[in-house]
Amino acid sequence: MSLEQQPDLDPFDADIDADFDPPNPHVAGGDGAASYVPDPELVAAIEAVDNRFIDRELSWLRFNERVLELAEDEQLPLLDRARFLAIFTSNLDEFFMVRVAGLKRRIATGLAVRAASGLMPLEVLDAIWSRTADLSQRHARAFRHQVVPALDAQGIELVRWADLDRDEQKFCKRLFKDRIFPVLTPLAVDPAHPFPYISGLSLNLAVVLRNPKTDKELFARVKVPSNFDRFVALGNARFVPLEDVIGAHLGRLFPGMEVVEVHTFRVTRNEDLEVEEDDAENLLAALEKELLRRKFGPPVRLEVEESISRSVLELLVSELDIDEREVFRLPGPLDLRGLHSIADLPRDDLKYPSFVPITHPRLAEVESAAPVDVFKALRRRDVLVHHPYDSFATSVQRFIEQAAADPHVLAIKQTLYRTSGDSPIIDALIDAAEAGKQVLVLVEIKARFDEQANIRWARKLEQAGCHVVYGLVGLKTHCKLAMVVRDEPEGIRRYTHIGTGNYNPKTSRMYEDLGLLTTDEAIGEDVAHLFNNLSGWSRKATYEQLLVAPDSVRAGLIDQIHAEITHHREGRPAGIRLKANSVVDEETIDALYLASCEGVPVELIVRGICALRPGVPGLSENIKVRSVLGRFLEHSRIFSFEGGGEPVSWIGSADLMHRNLDRRVEVLVKLPDASRDEVRRLLDLAFAPTTQAWELGADGEWKRNGGADHLQETLIEQQRRRRADTPR
Repeated sequence: MSLEQQPDLDPFDADIDADFDPPNPHVAGGDGAASYVPDPELVAAIEAVDNRFIDRELSWLRFNERVLELAEDEQLPLLDRARFLAIFTSNLDEFFMVRVAGLKRRIATGLAVRAASGLMPLEVLDAIWSRTADLSQRHARAFRHQVVPALDAQGIELVRWADLDRDEQKFCKRLFKDRIFPVLTPLAVDPAHPFPYISGLSLNLAVVLRNPKTDKELFARVKVPSNFDRFVALGNARFVPLEDVIGAHLGRLFPGMEVVEVHTFRVTRNEDLEVEEDDAENLLAALEKELLRRKFGPPVRLEVEESISRSVLELLVSELDIDEREVFRLPGPLDLRGLHSIADLPRDDLKYPSFVPITHPRLAEVESAAPVDVFKALRRRDVLVHHPYDSFATSVQRFIEQAAADPHVLAIKQTLYRTSGDSPIIDALIDAAEAGKQVLVLVEIKARFDEQANIRWARKLEQAGCHVVYGLVGLKTHCKLAMVVRDEPEGIRRYTHIGTGNYNPKTSRMYEDLGLLTTDEAIGEDVAHLFNNLSGWSRKATYEQLLVAPDSVRAGLIDQIHAEITHHREGRPAGIRLKANSVVDEETIDALYLASCEGVPVELIVRGICALRPGVPGLSENIKVRSVLGRFLEHSRIFSFEGGGEPVSWIGSADLMHRNLDRRVEVLVKLPDASRDEVRRLLDLAFAPTTQAWELGADGEWKRNGGADHLQETLIEQQRRRRADTPR
């Protein structure tokens, strides 16, 4: 097996060799799946459709375009529109750091191969330059001509240095002298001072100076410090970009010199990690070494203000060794990630109505200030929590905290992929270990851009006495699992949580996710075996209630798809509804095409990338794809099947992507009946004709429908009513 080093498109990531027992072909579909044999001619006809896959990179750009549409939507609260502008920026930054960097790496190695979409990497890269240039200009226009004037009308002014009055300039002068100037480090460029290294995503000033004695022009770079507010508050809800304040006071940095030109620029670098499998035995040390190397990745994009002079731009292009196509000339200010601070202003009238997650009714306190006993509640009935509508703190977090404090709990086992810096989950696990409980924590230290934090938490957990392991060599452990082993009068009982999102209290308030809390014995047995697989030498690869990648998620889902075809052929209820962040895996997509050709209705909700092309006659006319975006990030993965009148639904951590199905440990759990019905009702609402969404056409373009109902706002209201109507 090869260690997951690169994004999906990297040629160095070969398919993982079979290392486990073969998956059970009946795991998902039962006898119905086994009885279906696809017609070879139909399969060949599907595979002969050259343009049946949308390019994944271009599909991602269309996703970020949908984010931009939210920023442009005048019906949305103004400060949330500003936040969507910031999210667009962050999204595009990561796209260049990982996806574009990967494409360039493939081309540079000479190992470029045609993508499933039929495009060569260079063709994809050319399309990316064109599309991102247009989107970046559109993003700048939305900021400058839509959001900024609208903010100004509401008394929030984002101004430039020339707009400041005398008192404001005096304030900035004092601020620069007292706080900013001591932090700055000007770096000259001359024969004795080579061009400085420009760190990725840093904001910089390119300064042209003139020596009045010699009349010689010189160049210097000044880095805008990232530990100050991006927009400086002037009072009365007026803000000026930090680089404007620095630019106006460069004379203090270069006394005796004449400042001729000042231009803002920003570099994006390849910041994806490469960790060789030979280093896996000392993964912590290997990752720490690679994190240092990340800072020096090659440039993949240069953003400059459109006012930059030709001579300065030529210098930057030459010194950074960057292609002209990778240069983005934009109206200032650059780097609008800082708009998050503007979106956080205390103006509730310009934001989505406030929403506080509610404790799930089955976990709510009853006529007492004491928290409910989670274990007692779960013995009565399973609980399916839906974040952020159901509180993470009073469900999953409380589950772990009570387990840590409960003297009857013997062991806690948990996976951690991403968590917050001050996570109460970490604290609870440490408390449990210090209390003498057996605590196993599987920390995925290769979680992209969270590597440093996860290394830190891994060491902290180890020092507290937790058993910390890093999963299987060659695979990222992405599944979301927690298991509590409790000694009870009836014997040992397992309590398990299987979720679609990370154990992160902060993101749980912004990400939409599902999680099953259950005492189901079969699920508990499966999860126990899986933890043994991850921490020891157990090689059990088949499970009763779980699908586990890389063994059985793809095969199990395709079996279930085939079962739906059989049900349809035999006149039983059949239908497929899936919800995922991304749908890219060609084998699974072809299975969905096959179902469509056989007459099975297929509906998909895909937040981000969708390589499936719906509505193509003779291929996918029975497939509909929509995308829901809003104040929360839709993150749950659901796989629901009509099952011939006996519906089956799964939730879990896996998207339909190569990396999830082949190079990660992912888990889907088959939901018990009551929880299954809850998920099906959620899908009914998401697919309702009146629900606002983007619809994907056969041409690969997304169009916003005219739905009047906002899914997330509807769910907030339903949750409030559910609590009010639930008997205590």
